[in-house]
Amino acid sequence: MISNQILQNTIDGLKSIARVDLCVLDVDGKTAASTADMGNNARAAVEFAASPADSQEIQGYQYFKIYDENQLEYILVTGGVGEDVYVIGKMAAFQIQNLLVAYKERFDKDNFIKNLLLDNLLLVDIYSRSKKLHIQTDVPRVVMIVESGNGRDNNVLELTRTHFGANSKDFITAVDENNVIIVKELSDTDAFKEIEKAAKSLETYLQKEGIDRIRIAYGTVIREIKEVSRSYKEARMALDVGKIFFDERVIIAYSELGIGRLIYQLPIPLCKMFIREIFGGKSPDEFDEETLTTIYKFFENSLNVSETSRQLFIHRNTLVYRLDKLQKGTGLDLRVFEDAITFKIALMVVKYMKYMENADF
Repeated sequence: MISNQILQNTIDGLKSIARVDLCVLDVDGKTAASTADMGNNARAAVEFAASPADSQEIQGYQYFKIYDENQLEYILVTGGVGEDVYVIGKMAAFQIQNLLVAYKERFDKDNFIKNLLLDNLLLVDIYSRSKKLHIQTDVPRVVMIVESGNGRDNNVLELTRTHFGANSKDFITAVDENNVIIVKELSDTDAFKEIEKAAKSLETYLQKEGIDRIRIAYGTVIREIKEVSRSYKEARMALDVGKIFFDERVIIAYSELGIGRLIYQLPIPLCKMFIREIFGGKSPDEFDEETLTTIYKFFENSLNVSETSRQLFIHRNTLVYRLDKLQKGTGLDLRVFEDAITFKIALMVVKYMKYMENADF
């Protein structure tokens, strides 16, 4: 069923064109939308609903029935009598009935996409329902997830729908209280550039609308509708992994996760065992700020001692002293490639463990 606000906007628009007041009531006689006070017509509407007629003139008002798949849904009342008012009433009833059909089809598609994302459909149902809803099954698509600082609310959902416009080829929905999901159809040209452009454009639009702390993640491109759930799972992983290891990035792709994808799939007990094995009873996040800054800057400069000391504004010998001290404490020499890799992975594992401990599931 469409909202009362949609009905109100519709009859307001019709009145501005036809200069005739309209009122929409439900089958119990309650007013859903009205352009003017048209008197106490609830009883007349209920009596009219029980009659076999589809339209009727009662005490100076025209009454029309509006159906949804042969089920009476609304009563439309127009103020005034005469042939012109009757025709306007019939046209208004026809417009509202078409709105019911359009919104029901939109709901059916939305429900189908949600079940598709969550893997709740059999293969035969996917293709049969796609055909019934006139959804192409063999075009390239990608699933994008949008997360904002305040979680998901109708504002973000509606803003996203507004941004992508009335393009029936893209589906915008939500399956939980935190994220907005876009199933975007792509052209056969450069899909990656098209996705990045769409994500960047959406980010800019939402920021202009006052939505803060936006993150957008997307999966890989799929070419069959049955694979939409896979792209959705990839986008969800990209969103989580991006928050752990790429917190400075707003847009993150599943194909860019690197080793973070592997670490994210490790069980926590195995991670703890790895940290104990490398550092004994210590943890890398227990190092003082100076040591951690030195480590991250050293990695940032590809283990280059000269460049790291220059950027840290310290003498080369001071940096060497810090690295020697770290080696004595951990047994790992960051100037040795193999030790540096071990240390880098350990830092990522600790970051992952912290995220999982603080996550609100």
